[in-house]
Amino acid sequence: MTARRPAAPALPVVLVPLGTDDAALDACLAALDACTPAGTRVWLADDAQAGPRGLAIVERWLAATPLDASSTRRQRSVGEAAHLAEALAACGDADVAVLAPDAVPAPGWLVQLAACLQRDPSIATATPWCNAGEAASWPRVGEIAPMPVDLPRLAAACAAMPPHHPELPAAVAHAVLLRGSARARAGGVDAASYASWYAALTDLSLRLAGMGWRNALCETAFVARGGEGAPADGDLDLIAARWPAWHARLAEFLMQDPLRAVRDDLARRERLVDPPLPQAEFAFPG
Repeated sequence: MTARRPAAPALPVVLVPLGTDDAALDACLAALDACTPAGTRVWLADDAQAGPRGLAIVERWLAATPLDASSTRRQRSVGEAAHLAEALAACGDADVAVLAPDAVPAPGWLVQLAACLQRDPSIATATPWCNAGEAASWPRVGEIAPMPVDLPRLAAACAAMPPHHPELPAAVAHAVLLRGSARARAGGVDAASYASWYAALTDLSLRLAGMGWRNALCETAFVARGGEGAPADGDLDLIAARWPAWHARLAEFLMQDPLRAVRDDLARRERLVDPPLPQAEFAFPG
């Protein structure tokens, strides 16, 4: 009797909170089309941020995308964290991948993130590599590197990585897959305390960890971004007050870089993907 392959994980909803950078949004949506399986549910949620050109980009994309996409727009902004809290609450206990509107996912990104959650039921948040991802940065921890030139090549290298899914101090906001059941048990996003998704995600990650869940690196996926997210004024002070050990823990992680061997392994595998053909040997007349 032949063994059955494990069933492919159901793909989560992709939630993209729209921003003000029209060019970045255009690149993000194009990458979603190219690198996400057709029929995947995508929700573009606009907290009254997109301008006329951004709205035109969204309208054009919705008319042509192979994804099962929809969009909503608030008449008045309620703030980044509050808007995401509201959107995630509307998703109930479904798993949701929150993708920054200036991020560029690489091929296979969502399939790999979903597989990460399926492999380990203790994982509450799965964060892919990013060139600007703080603790999840590649090729160097805590540094902002240029956007990768060849994302498909890098994605192939990531897919070849052993899926151990090591611990991160917290999820990172370039892209994160949130397990819906864990998010619900932790009480969801604290939008009453934080203004930025950057800080609210950190707080959610730490509450999840306190309940025994894991914030994991999905080393088999990559999502590029032009720069890192940032906290709103006062958010870091509140993080420090609520989680006194957080800043020291993050600093130690960035200095010690416990995932250095994993980063080096990805760099090695990236060099081996589609190696250039050897230079031909020419016979020169004597």
